[in-house]
Parts: sequence; structure tokens; C-alpha cells
Amino acid sequence: MSNIADIELRNCIRSIPDFPKPGIMFRDITPLLAQPAAFAQAIRLMAEPFREMNVTAVAAAEARGFIFAAPLALELKTSFVPVRKPGKLPFDTHSFHYELEYGTDTLEMHTDALGENDRVLLVDDLLATGGTMQACIRMAEHAGATVVGTAFLVELNFLNGREKLAPASVHSLIRYDGED
Repeated sequence: MSNIADIELRNCIRSIPDFPKPGIMFRDITPLLAQPAAFAQAIRLMAEPFREMNVTAVAAAEARGFIFAAPLALELKTSFVPVRKPGKLPFDTHSFHYELEYGTDTLEMHTDALGENDRVLLVDDLLATGGTMQACIRMAEHAGATVVGTAFLVELNFLNGREKLAPASVHSLIRYDGED
């Protein structure tokens, strides 16, 4: 990825201080989504490290992960697997309960979505603490799939989510070390 691409995409992210509560710097992706050329560039750059990795599925947890995972699946010419909150998928599901900083959550995936022959790329818009993506990794591995990596538009380095995802590879386009 060139530095020019990083600067252009970074300029498409709006920073909103004190949202949703004081002390939080919210990274708003909607300006990037409103610019088709920037959105297309982000998808191409997110796909780049995985083009030769024989990815058979791209999976993401709802909701913002879907925004990037579906076009990435098309870019990589593979299937898209939605990972959802309980009760949102109509077929038999695997459930995975996981710990968050302040409680627990649950994700579900269709039982036939991934299998032993799948090589899955897991995607989200933003990597913060890594809890949701860690749950997606475990769910994919439980289904027998091989996780080839994770991809994010934005990574908040100071929250150390990358460490929680090891040994899975992490690819992010825009990284923030703090309020920058």
C-alpha cells in the first residue's frame, strides 16, 4: 500500500470527539462510504494481501463488517458468510458466547456456512479491543475452517486488539495511535 493511498483514505474518515461518551474519539467511516472512488480503493487495498491465498469465504459480524465484507467477497470472487446476533439467521446455527470488557455477547453462524475445506478471511470496519473478531476466529475454527487472516479499514493501535487475534494475521489500512 502506498503512503498516498493511506493519506487519501485517512482524509475520508471523520473524527468526532466525545462520541458516544466523553473521552472517546469516534472514527466515522460514512464520509468514505459516500465517495465511491475511495470506497472502491479501500476494498481493493483490503483484498490485496489475500488475492493469492485461495480464500473460499469472506465472513463478518454484523453490522458494519458487512459493509466491507460483501464487496471484498465479490473482489476475491468468493462467498460471503454473515455472522449475526442470536435469532437473526433462519437456518440451524452454531452459537458462540464470548466475554467483552463489561459483560458477554453471542454470535451465530449457519451450521453449513463454513467447513473443513474453507479458507476464510474475516473482516470488520474497525479493530479496537479485538473481542468480536476473536469470537469470529474461534467460530470459524470450530466449524473446521482455516482462518487465512483478518482485514480492517481502521485499527486503533492503542487498544492492542491485534495481540488478542494472534496468531491470525491482521491487515489494516488506516491506523490511529491515539487522538491523531
